[in-house]
Amino acid sequence: MTAPVLDIVDVSKRFGTNLANDGISLSLAKGEIVALLGENGAGKTTLMSILFGHYVPDSGKVLVDGTPLPPGKPRAAIRAGIGMVHQHFSLAPNLTVLENVTTGTESLWSPRSRRGQARAKLVDIAQRFGLAVDPDARLGDLSVGEQQRVEILKALYNDARILVLDEPTAVLTQPEAETLFSTLKDMARQGLSLIFISHKLDEVMATADRVVVLRGGRHIADRKTSETSKSELAELMVGRSVARPVREASAPGKTVLEAVRVTVRSGGVDRLKAVDFHLRAGEVLGIIGVSGNGQGALAQFLSGTLARTSGELLLFGKAVDHLTVADVVAAGIGRVPEDRNKDGAIGEMAIWENAVLERLPRFAKYGLVDRAAGLTFAGDIIEQFDVRGGTPTTRTRLLSGGNMQKLILGRNLIDRLRILLAAQPARGLDEGAVAAVHARILEARAAGTAVLLMSEDLDEVMALADRIQAIVGGRLSPPIRSEDADRRRLGLMMAGEWQTEARDAV
Repeated sequence: MTAPVLDIVDVSKRFGTNLANDGISLSLAKGEIVALLGENGAGKTTLMSILFGHYVPDSGKVLVDGTPLPPGKPRAAIRAGIGMVHQHFSLAPNLTVLENVTTGTESLWSPRSRRGQARAKLVDIAQRFGLAVDPDARLGDLSVGEQQRVEILKALYNDARILVLDEPTAVLTQPEAETLFSTLKDMARQGLSLIFISHKLDEVMATADRVVVLRGGRHIADRKTSETSKSELAELMVGRSVARPVREASAPGKTVLEAVRVTVRSGGVDRLKAVDFHLRAGEVLGIIGVSGNGQGALAQFLSGTLARTSGELLLFGKAVDHLTVADVVAAGIGRVPEDRNKDGAIGEMAIWENAVLERLPRFAKYGLVDRAAGLTFAGDIIEQFDVRGGTPTTRTRLLSGGNMQKLILGRNLIDRLRILLAAQPARGLDEGAVAAVHARILEARAAGTAVLLMSEDLDEVMALADRIQAIVGGRLSPPIRSEDADRRRLGLMMAGEWQTEARDAV
């Protein structure tokens, strides 16, 4: 290892009563990959936002090659060679790759655009780091993995020497994630220094040279990956040993939700194609598939926001002509959407307002919302589901992604539901929170709730589901029992290769 290219020295940051960073120090060497690990709300994103100049620290400093970095100035960070790839991309879908990468790099007063030079530089960077993408492609036409490449190319185009990635695989498929980390290792071999925030211990152990663990805003541990283990890192993150719950055998009840040959057409495209499934009380039905194969359409259809074109839907044994959102709420169906920021919560509203949003009749008096009852309800969710980073009156956008997810889960699972529609319920959660969420889902199953689990995580589906179906190109495979599933078989099913003899468990 060479001398540090980056030093974060005794940095502290407070938001109101919340001490997000408490005297944190860490260093990064040239060509080193460091994983920043911690629970949701541990202070990881805050620390990286200070590094990039989005926040001004209350105390402490950041040095690049030994020179102090002016606080609160992203342009100074960029000039110093720091690039940041955010979890939620900051790209324009209507612009080309080249336009997205070069936006803001030329003066408005420049007499002419240097588009040819920019294209040549972009192509050279893409080839050097194995980030192949068409410069003329419209961003909105690219896959999520390709869009992430564009975010990385944008940072490298600005001559980044230190690259920070916040939850880089949160929205990637497993093959895309493996490709990304292979690329990151190659970048480190070429001299770039990288920090990536992650909750996924497998990718941390496989990719990082060193792991820095934060807990409660403090620097708890610094470990070489060659000298630690997943179990030690999980325990360091949460301060206790972590074990995921085990699904026990049970006898499911009556069918509560059934789709028969349902097709959903939207934008001139069949997003669901003659799908069949049934869901029983007290069981978890897992829907596994690569992102973009119809999971979103299935969730929207069952949530009442997307109408079917043909087929039949039965809810508690009765045919439903047109399912609306009001029907879903009234029927005791809870929803955990895939995109928590877009569909799960309204960031500018308080935590308590988001908590009661789908239960307004319960919290209304004489046509007005009972604020006191809402605050109490939100307080119960915060306590029972360990939502950190605020009080019931805190704006929801101030929560970390994982804590926002716990809020959404909590408002659904705090009361007994008849049906839970859960799309990527553990996405972005730390190991301790994943274990807690899985335990809650299995508790709901044991209490008779029917759970439809839509996930891209094979381990999650195999751990929670009683039966599993794959969704490919808008079509659903026949179901198989979880006891008959393994990673290879599920992988083939996700590729559209399913056995015709697959049959439902009784």
